[in-house]
Amino acid sequence: MYTIPLTADLVRGALELERTAHGLLPHRLPARARAQCTDPQLALVESQPAGVRVVFRTRATAVELDALPTKRVYPGVPPRPDGVYELLVDGRPAGSASLTEGSTLTIDLATGSAEHRAGPVGTVRFTGLPDTVKDVEIWLPHNETTELVALRADAPVEPVPDRGRRVWLHHGSSVSHGSDAATPTTTWLALAASLGGVELINLGLGGSALLDPFTARALRDTPADLISVKLGLNLVNTDLMRLRAFGPAVHGFLDTVREGHPDVPLLVVSPVLCPMHEDTPGPTAMDLTALGEGRVGYRATGDPAERAAGKLTLGVVREELARIVRERAAGDPALHHLDGRELYGEADFAELPLPDGLHPDTAGHRRIGERFAALAFADGGPFSDGAA
Repeated sequence: MYTIPLTADLVRGALELERTAHGLLPHRLPARARAQCTDPQLALVESQPAGVRVVFRTRATAVELDALPTKRVYPGVPPRPDGVYELLVDGRPAGSASLTEGSTLTIDLATGSAEHRAGPVGTVRFTGLPDTVKDVEIWLPHNETTELVALRADAPVEPVPDRGRRVWLHHGSSVSHGSDAATPTTTWLALAASLGGVELINLGLGGSALLDPFTARALRDTPADLISVKLGLNLVNTDLMRLRAFGPAVHGFLDTVREGHPDVPLLVVSPVLCPMHEDTPGPTAMDLTALGEGRVGYRATGDPAERAAGKLTLGVVREELARIVRERAAGDPALHHLDGRELYGEADFAELPLPDGLHPDTAGHRRIGERFAALAFADGGPFSDGAA
């Protein structure tokens, strides 16, 4: 077996690679952004490698990746499944594996305290690959912090040459991050990127799509041919701001993105349907009744009457986003809007309900990904090859 140095030209989808005692830790926000917010929840989700993959060209028939995952444990909540590593060969699924080894992060939902316990490195192995020159991708678990320790193959490896594919940069909340898709390539973003024939950079930050200026600057400074931002749900379920602050914050966020990408197609997507917050403000809380039944669920704790005082609901957010994009588009023809209910609406909820009240399952992600590809990448869509 050849030991392959893990270098930046073999890793796609990360904005930064941090050298650790074990190897490389992919980050989806740069160090400057991370330094501007000490929220442990943000630190957790930006280090989960949604959309990050190890990519190389080889004729190897066997490949091994040593990795150190950090697995989350929530006392009183059903155990989370192990993260999935998915293998693609020339763009087609060719296997998957999980690691039981790894460190653990035990998080107390009542107090927010966390305890980290170091664990061992594990190895995922993929064998029986065709004995031909091929492009190999190992997609890392989208919901499990993963340090890359070592890469081995039974033939030499080289970086995949530039195929000229457009780069799609997306920012959103936990649905964009991938909750609760079963695997990293079945998140709606990965599916839509595959259908659209583009290279994905996923800046979906579960629970932390909060119009933070440092996130806008990360989008501004990342090279991209297509950009989308899916805004609103986290602002409602954290009850972070009122309507008075929301509109100017959206403008400021878009202004910053446009500083680095003045002419790139930019699509603003409002939230998909989420019945609990359509007309009821946040914050969102764990559903203790559901926990008592051994399942995860959420509930809205706000009062619909509080909308009069400026509290945000998904209905309010959608109206405001539509207005802002409509007004800005008069001077920005590459700016577009998509109502999230076109991706997942009332009929979809009746057929494919949100299991925990907030997040689609794998079938829901497929529905959203296919709809997005049809609306955005098709002829005449904002991300079509001929889009301005």
